[in-house]
This record gives sequence, structure tokens and C-alpha cells, in this order.
Amino acid sequence: MALVVLSKVEQRLDAVRAVLAGASVTEVAAVVGVSRVSVHAWLSRYLAEGVAGLADRSHRPRSCPHQAGESVTVLVAELRRQHPRWGAKRIRLELLKNPPDGMTVPSTSTLNRILVRQGLVVQRKRKRPRESFTRWQRPGPMQLWQLDIVGGVMLVDPVTGAVREAKVVTGVDDHSRFCVIATVLERATGRAVCLAFAAALAKFGVPEEVLTDNGKQFTDRFGKGGEVLFDKICRYNGITHLLTQPASPTTTGKIERFHLTLRRELLDDHDPFTSVEAAQAAIDEFVAQYNRDRPHQALDPKRPVTPADRFTAVPPAQREVLPVWLPPTLTAAPAVSADPVSDSLDDGADSSADGSPAGSPWAGGPVEFDRIVPASGNMAVAGRQFWLGPIRSGQTVRFWASVEVIHLMIGGVRIKSVRSHLTTADLAVLAAAGAVNAGPPPLPVEDGEAVEIERTVSRGGTIAIGGTVLLAAEILAGRRIGIRIEPGTLMMFDLDSRELLRVRPNPLNYAKIIRLRGVRPAGPPPRPSIEPVRAQRRASNSGVIMICGQKSPSAESTPTALSPSTSPRPRWPSSWPTATPASCHGPPPSRCVTSKPTGHDRPNPKLSRPDVKDHLAQIR
Repeated sequence: MALVVLSKVEQRLDAVRAVLAGASVTEVAAVVGVSRVSVHAWLSRYLAEGVAGLADRSHRPRSCPHQAGESVTVLVAELRRQHPRWGAKRIRLELLKNPPDGMTVPSTSTLNRILVRQGLVVQRKRKRPRESFTRWQRPGPMQLWQLDIVGGVMLVDPVTGAVREAKVVTGVDDHSRFCVIATVLERATGRAVCLAFAAALAKFGVPEEVLTDNGKQFTDRFGKGGEVLFDKICRYNGITHLLTQPASPTTTGKIERFHLTLRRELLDDHDPFTSVEAAQAAIDEFVAQYNRDRPHQALDPKRPVTPADRFTAVPPAQREVLPVWLPPTLTAAPAVSADPVSDSLDDGADSSADGSPAGSPWAGGPVEFDRIVPASGNMAVAGRQFWLGPIRSGQTVRFWASVEVIHLMIGGVRIKSVRSHLTTADLAVLAAAGAVNAGPPPLPVEDGEAVEIERTVSRGGTIAIGGTVLLAAEILAGRRIGIRIEPGTLMMFDLDSRELLRVRPNPLNYAKIIRLRGVRPAGPPPRPSIEPVRAQRRASNSGVIMICGQKSPSAESTPTALSPSTSPRPRWPSSWPTATPASCHGPPPSRCVTSKPTGHDRPNPKLSRPDVKDHLAQIR
């Protein structure tokens, strides 16, 4: 006879049937080879669900205490959508640099799983193992510079519309990845490249070595074998000029990686520039953000470290002992500040908007200066980031800065105000770099004046104003509303009709109000709707209903009440006495607050239905 193998479900079903037939659980468990607890579990599941309850169930835990919370998932997904080029490592470094309140920054693997689970990254196999690359790095700054020339900067003629390509001479410090050269050139000739190189030498000092490829601007290695101007400058200044092997771009991998970052975060998404000066201003903004505010993963993958944190220029005293040598035929580059790392406090405007010279004396008060929004939408001024979004890339932002507040304006319209992190010394540096004395602040709102802002109500019916979460209404979820801010109240209204929706107490002081995003002078006060409100109430067993805190008799099982916004008056049957509730002022019109009924006003449930009318008539 052939053997028949029973499935797990069939074996469990036989065991359950044996118990139901009268066998003891202990005997059945011994025959099947399981514990009594398992037999009892099979029996209860069979009685509740039938044969389907005997199938295997998942042992997955219902909850995972160490799993990343929903708020972390939402924050990581939002950062990835705002910056599509950021990976798990970059997101973790940004979170470590600016950690959210009350949140523990997850590991890189956790962030990567979140991105994969949300469908924001596509896992691909690396073409070449990381271990196959030989990594090298100089132990200190100013020991080696890597230089190269890259294209991709498009210029457009405003008159003819013709588009042409410009070049950028770039250079980074090998130890710190600090960008020392980023100069836009119409034509990358040997003289133009040497001028950019000379400017970097005057600004930061002379490095020990320079590594380049075999371009004709750098060497005549594969030409006639002579000495080009670049070689001559290196020889006279004691710089060892190193060259890569042909077709070996990985030797200068650090500068090539800088080119990739420059293309991804600026050039790929930017419209053609109208002039070389405009392109240079945009690249200067990018370089300042790259050097000071952008964490570099190659420097430290576990904590945020910027190139400026590891870069140190040659001290001014040493530069004075041995100045930079330049050939007589080459125009000397202008000398720069002795503190090059603080130059990113500002590389901005050369003159004020009203045409006053950049070198005008600083009066010691607020200053104004212009900046161009980079393609990433993240600006940096004096070591602080200002997020404006990629949608504003290429626009000119006017800064009004003091030691108390910083206002950002585009086209004369204030778009943001934040608490100032600047000191008097920082303002002096900005003034020396081209900032001018500021005029009146762009938001002349006195304490006590009404202003307005716009906010979108969250899914839970709340809004966030000045770091405070306020309840608006769940019925307004997802709706864009206006908020009129007065000294004591917040009036929420519809933006199209200015109809008053809700009123809440104002928890903000004047200092917080002037820093709100998108604040503007207030318009006319919103008004509540004048249309009557229809409501239905079901009468109790004693024939009484309650509307706006007032109890009144009713003959209908579900009476209808029409309530105008000023004085609600229920519509009762004509045979019943009419009760006029007290006036209710202020929104919302459908909710009215009256005084608590006294003992004479409360209906007596012990009275029969006909006696209720007589009883109320006697009271009135």
C-alpha cells in the first residue's frame, strides 16, 4: 500500500477531531508530538474559523519598537524630493548638521531602506567594486592642488539669442576639497588660465604641488617639449608641477568629482547666462555654499564636515616674506583679504542698488546687499543657510541685515524674515565686502498693527504660526486660508470672499509676528456670513431640545431651526410657545454660548407631556 503524506492542516484537523470525539488533549498532543498549548490553540481556531483557521500564520511581530517612526519617514522623503541628488549619506549628514527637535538621526542603512521603501531610489549594482580603487590623500592643506578646465557654462546673447559655451578653470585642495579656483572664461587660453591661477596664489598662498592633466594650457608635454607660461609660474614660485598619465581621469578624481557636483547642483538646471559676469556671480555663490555649508562625505562619512573646516591658507606673515612671482607680461592679480576662509561671508555685490560705491563708509548700523539664488535654492551668508527653493534659482535677493533681524526681498517684496545671527563684526565684514548702509526696514509694522498671512490647514485641522500649532477646524483640512493677526485675536478667513471662518486667541508677541513668513499689511477686517444657518435636533423623551446652550420645547420629533448670524431664533410650531435665546456675537454663527439654565428653566422629566406646556407657561 502506498504511503500518503498528510499536510500540516490535515494533521491538525485529525487532532482536533480526535479531541472533539472525546480523546483527552494530553493523549492527542503526545500522539501528534506537540504541546497541549498547541492543541488547545488549534481547537479554538477551528471552532472560530473552521478549517481555514488551522493554516500556518505569520510570526511577524505586530509592532517594532526600534523601527523609524512615521515622522522620520516623512522628513526623509521630503528632503529627497526637494533634493533629488541627495542619497542616504548626504541626508544623514544634513540631519546631523541641523537635527530636528526631539528626533534621533537614523543610521545610513535605515535611511536607505526608507528611500527604497518609498520608491525614491533605484538600487543598482556598482559597475566596479569600491575596493578596486586606490585612494590617496595629502595629510595637510596647501600641500597639493588639483586643477582642471570644464565646460557646460552656456551664455546667451540677449540681442541675437545666440548661445555659446564658456569654460571654467577649477581647482580644489587635495586634503580638504576646498575650492580655491572657479573662474569663468570666454576662452580658456593659456594666459587666461594663468591669470586665474595667479589670483588663487595671491588669495591663499603658494601650494607645495599642483596636479593637472596634459592640457595645452598646463604643459607642452606632447607638443614641442617647451615650457609654457603655467610651468614657468610654478618653477619660479617653487611649485612642483605633477602631470597625470594620458587617459587617466581617476588620478585627478577629486577635481572631477567637483565638476560632477557643479553640473548637478548648478549648471544642469540653470538657464543660459546673459554674460560672463552673471555666470561668475552664480558660480561664486555655489562655491561659497560648497566650501562652507555643504557637508563633504569623503572628509567624514559619519559627521558633517565642510571643506572650510579642514582648510587653512598660508599665513600672511609667510606670504610677505616670499611674495608670489608673476612674469612681467602677465597682469598681476589684485591682492585679497588676509583671511580667505571668511571671504565667503561675502563675495557679492560691488555696488549698491542706488549706485553708491561699494567702499562708502559704514555707519555702524544695518546693511543691505544682493545675492543670486543658486540652482539648489539654498543660499549661504556668513555661515548660515537661507532656503528659498530651486524655483527661485537665478533670482536676485536683496538682504536687509542687522544684529536683530534679517529680511529677504525679491523685486522689492519681502519674502522672508529670520532672527539675525550676525554680530557687529560680521556687519563690518559685509560692509567691507560691498554691502551698503541700509534704509528703513521693509516691514514697517508697529507694535499693535494688524497684519495678514496665508497658511494651509493640515490634515488634522491645525496650522503652525511662529512655532506654535493652533487648531483651526478639521472641516478646513487641506484648505488655503488667510489669517488676520491682531494684538489679541487671530481671525481666519476665506481668501476669495474674506468671509470669517474661525477666531482664535493670539499667542504671538510682536517679535515673533515680524519674523513670520509671508506677512503683509492687513486688509479690511473679515466679516461673518449673513446667511441663516439651518440645524436639526432630535427632541428628547420629555419634548425638549437644546440649541446654542438653550433648552426649548418642541412638538416635532426632529424640528428644524434657522439661525441668523446675529440672533438665532429657532422655528417652532405655531401652537407652541416661542423662546428667544440671547444674542451670540462673533463667529462661528452656528455655535452660540448662553448662560446655564436655572432650576426654573430646566424641564421636569417627571411631568407628563401635557403638563410640560402648562408648567412652561406658568414660568413665562
